[in-house]
Amino acid sequence: MKLLLAEDQKELSNALVQILKIKGFETDAVYDGQEAYEHCKKNVYNGIILDIMMPKMDGIQVLKNIREENIHTPVLMLTAKADVEDRINGLNMGADDYLAKPFNMQELIARINAMIRSKNEYLPNEFNLGNTIFDTGQRSLMVGSNSLILAGKEAGLLTLLLSNAGRLMTPAQIIENLWAGEDEDNSVSEMELNISYLKSKLKSVKSNLVITKDETGISIDVLED
Repeated sequence: MKLLLAEDQKELSNALVQILKIKGFETDAVYDGQEAYEHCKKNVYNGIILDIMMPKMDGIQVLKNIREENIHTPVLMLTAKADVEDRINGLNMGADDYLAKPFNMQELIARINAMIRSKNEYLPNEFNLGNTIFDTGQRSLMVGSNSLILAGKEAGLLTLLLSNAGRLMTPAQIIENLWAGEDEDNSVSEMELNISYLKSKLKSVKSNLVITKDETGISIDVLED
């Protein structure tokens, strides 16, 4: 599991990174809001921890920006404030949970785990990108009057790619999300097969979405005319 931790107090950040590592989380640490926003755009995370009071860009603005970028990664806000209005603003912007400082480390870990387990609840019911609509509940892929129903893993793969549209995902990140716990060689083969199926089905409904796979990763984007 990979996390982004945005906390401007470096001593606290270093301590959190070490504890999260012991708990099995790989963590990228940043120290201001602008850097947090840039990392969110470039990388794929299972969860994001944002301090509210940060230099360059506060946590609320970072959250607002990433939600406007259609980044649906679960977000836990850290705040030294007990202000109810502050919490309401964050929740309205799309925060998934709040934790006030000072906090108990066991509670932080429990909240991160719960947030990640529940991440699918925060995905939109429908993606609309380029000329294509994808209904996640019905697994229905639609372009105009053309439509078809995707198989389970195809739908999961498309949901994952659309949730991170325009950003590269590594094969390991995709396998961790969709084939966790399965045989490694089999998982790679299954991923490759489902990417092939999904490319074919996008083409069959005349979608202008294109899945790109090379040595740097896998992404989905709108094909420019």
